[in-house]
Amino acid sequence: MGLFDRWKKKNEQAEQESRERLAFLEKLSSDTPIFTDHESDIQFQQEYEKELEESKNKIREGLRKTKDGFVSRIEQIVNSFTKIDEDFFDELEETLILSDIGAQTSAEICEELRDRVKKTGTTDPAEVKQILKDIISEILTGGNDLHLNSKPSVIMVIGVNGAGKTTTIGKMAARFRSNGKKVIVAAADTFRAAAIDQLNVWTDRAGVDIIKHSEGSDPAAVVFDAISAAKARGADIILCDTAGRLHNKKNLMEELKKIARIINRELPEACVETLLVLDATTGQNAVNQARLFSESADITGIVLTKLDGTAKGGIIIPIKNELNLPVKLIGVGEKIDDLQPFIPEAYVDALFE
Repeated sequence: MGLFDRWKKKNEQAEQESRERLAFLEKLSSDTPIFTDHESDIQFQQEYEKELEESKNKIREGLRKTKDGFVSRIEQIVNSFTKIDEDFFDELEETLILSDIGAQTSAEICEELRDRVKKTGTTDPAEVKQILKDIISEILTGGNDLHLNSKPSVIMVIGVNGAGKTTTIGKMAARFRSNGKKVIVAAADTFRAAAIDQLNVWTDRAGVDIIKHSEGSDPAAVVFDAISAAKARGADIILCDTAGRLHNKKNLMEELKKIARIINRELPEACVETLLVLDATTGQNAVNQARLFSESADITGIVLTKLDGTAKGGIIIPIKNELNLPVKLIGVGEKIDDLQPFIPEAYVDALFE
């Protein structure tokens, strides 16, 4: 077999694997039963379960510092009290506040816990811990999936400089491409020096197309060209980078609104996700950022980065409880596959296991 024939065969195998992967993902999103007794479907199930377990392991490892922080303190409180009284709830609320859960959410969690303990009459610390776990899981559940049902769909990524926007876009691009999606990245952060070059490195690593203009260009024009390219090339997803904007910079916020108008005008039927990237290491400051950004942008979800480097992973809870902004993706490491879908049950299990 010649070199060309070997290359052709390898290429055909890669295309077949991509088709199988895409078929598997389409099964996951359908309403019909996923798995049957067919051998191929058993293989798909095994692959799915393997990926799910790998995802849980990454989340578990990424949350180690958070678990060793506020969760261990909660366990100390639960185990040190011989009876569940007001002193217990006061101590618990103080611990939650000091663990970046915030005063409002901490008070609401303790009030709900107090009511449920009263109704059940439990005095067992293990049962109290399980009730607390259930309350947190309920707060976090809802709206965690990305809605990307149109072709193309658009993901606009916003946030302050240093939160991890560019890295997040690169990791998302790689993830979507590995799932068989055709991705185009719009380098609409034309304000910051070297932002386009950094994004170019990530798109090269991910193997996706990038639409870029020169530094200082109109960001909305970049997005317009990216949309045109996506239509022409049959792209599935457009990822739009934006300048790292401070909430008090009115001109930058107006620029963001202009980009949104371009998207709505050129793709009126498209699914659009506006994801705010927040740095978990900033604790309550991240909650304040989310609150201020939500006043100016139609945020559909949160990407929480650098969870593996902080004990402040509990800020996910007040973001969802107080602002009703679901966390959709979390960063639990520096590798390209360390951006994970946020699964509330896996998050809570990792904390309390």
